[in-house]
Amino acid sequence: MNTIDILRYGSAELHGRPSGRRGFINRVVSVLRSIARQIDRMLERRRGRLALLEMTDEQLKDIGISRCDANREGIRPLWD
Repeated sequence: MNTIDILRYGSAELHGRPSGRRGFINRVVSVLRSIARQIDRMLERRRGRLALLEMTDEQLKDIGISRCDANREGIRPLWD
């Protein structure tokens, strides 16, 4: 391909990626999936932190965490 063809068809098609409306939709879907994965990771961390708050002192001692550390970790915000 020469330079004119690259400018005419765009580099996305040269790399096997769709361009135009279909490419835009694929990018939006990719971004939404990425956001969903990030939210899932945040919720998983939150569930783990809440589990720390529910543990007994003996359970916390078994994993080497003090009640103070568990409380500090348990009250952290979702995004942290």
